[in-house]
Amino acid sequence: MDLLNTIILGVVEGVTEFLPISSTAHLIITSKFLNIPQTSFQKLFEVFIQSGAIMAVLFLYFQDLKSDFKTLKNLFFSFLPTAVVGFFLYKVIKNIFFESISLISFSLFLVGVIFGIVEFFLKKKKLILEKKIKDINIFQALIIGLGQSLAVVPGVSRAGAVILTMLILGYRRDEAAKYSFILSIPTIFMASFYDLYKSRDFLLGSFDKMGFLVLGFLISFVFAYLSVKWLIGFLKKNSLMIFGIYRITLAIILMKFLFL
Repeated sequence: MDLLNTIILGVVEGVTEFLPISSTAHLIITSKFLNIPQTSFQKLFEVFIQSGAIMAVLFLYFQDLKSDFKTLKNLFFSFLPTAVVGFFLYKVIKNIFFESISLISFSLFLVGVIFGIVEFFLKKKKLILEKKIKDINIFQALIIGLGQSLAVVPGVSRAGAVILTMLILGYRRDEAAKYSFILSIPTIFMASFYDLYKSRDFLLGSFDKMGFLVLGFLISFVFAYLSVKWLIGFLKKNSLMIFGIYRITLAIILMKFLFL
């Protein structure tokens, strides 16, 4: 890990964490492109900088959430399915899913196609987007959580899975995006905490590289803040089609290089 790689990965994490294009896939792809070996420190770094993205969401939405008990309750039920799936599939996710570029490519492509299908139905008025976060009930919170749990597969995108699920349930794009942001707080916090706990011995021995961790954290925070603000404004006036096209294009490029 060097200064340039720290900056690049911090920017990639911050920009992509809350966009429906899979931050995990982009970190893996970027690391391979830069020939960064997946050492214990590299894995720790990627977990640590996610905390910067989460802090950006807390900074933006803490005041809204602290007295909104209904939304807090719904977040708990939305978090549960992902927590269960993540706990029982932890080793498979880390040791198999994260090592498969072909799986990432397929996931990027498939979800991109689903974006297009959903937007087609919206254009044909087969789906109507009227609901807001305040309309979520416990059952729907669980359904949204089940959708999010699919994002244990890298390339699916946690934000993308949540937004798509909520669109199918009739929620406005910007409201779906906002819920995906705040749902990331317990989801990524607990996932990161569990990863850091697993790496606790290595973390204690990495103080000589603490500067890289702090810098990556701060860069991720800044770019996640900007990304969240931009996406909310974008989805008030635009569809998800651009993200679907981007995902499909990236998947095709990856598959081309994969089978060279």
